[in-house]
Amino acid sequence: MSHDPLDGRSGEAGGPRGDRFPRGLVIRLFAYLVAGHVIAAFLYLLFLVGGSNQ
Repeated sequence: MSHDPLDGRSGEAGGPRGDRFPRGLVIRLFAYLVAGHVIAAFLYLLFLVGGSNQ
């Protein structure tokens, strides 16, 4: 049996989803990016409030 590249079934490792990142990795990366920006915004707020008191 020959392989049809236009066939929608992904039975092999090199299927249509073979070159994408795993879903858990994408969710974890997004969570780390959001958490990192929240921490950076909190630190910026601390420096902003601390600098206005001088």
